[in-house]
Amino acid sequence: MPQKYAARHGLSLADAKQQLIPRFKSLEGRIEWYCLDYWSKELELDILGLKAEIAGLIAVLPHAVDFLEKIGTARQKVYLVTNAHRGSLDLKMSKTCLGVFFDGIISSHDYGLPKENPIFWERLIKKQPFDKDRTLLVDDNLTVLAAAQQFGIAHLLSVSKPDSGLPIRDIVHFPAIEDFRALMDGL
Repeated sequence: MPQKYAARHGLSLADAKQQLIPRFKSLEGRIEWYCLDYWSKELELDILGLKAEIAGLIAVLPHAVDFLEKIGTARQKVYLVTNAHRGSLDLKMSKTCLGVFFDGIISSHDYGLPKENPIFWERLIKKQPFDKDRTLLVDDNLTVLAAAQQFGIAHLLSVSKPDSGLPIRDIVHFPAIEDFRALMDGL
């Protein structure tokens, strides 16, 4: 994206990054950070189109399908609750075909707040009731897990290797898994 932004605005790549990085950082943890419409307007770029160009990088975490198949046979309700914008989400679901495994797919954009905000969880439970004591939330974003913990969700689990191209992260405040095999025992 910085290359496209640089070309569109007649900037060097270094200058584009110097402009973009502080803008991105200033919105971390806010719904705008995840919003394709916001960034398309702000950057004067077709962000969804750019995401479609790199859709080949979208991949399913190791053993996620096995886990989803197994949990489905355990008659548990399974929801995907994501910060992804609906455009991004549609692209990911068409690429991965994971939508069939979920009882529902919820975008934080529908609630006007990202999952990092504890109020998001209050809004979610009003529209989609769940038992905080029996709910398992698996997420790779530690700020999301902290917000869910503050809200009272009892079972929180981090993914220590959400990107196959990056090393395993050292997670200290939450239990962590590298992949979904660790969750399949006992299902």
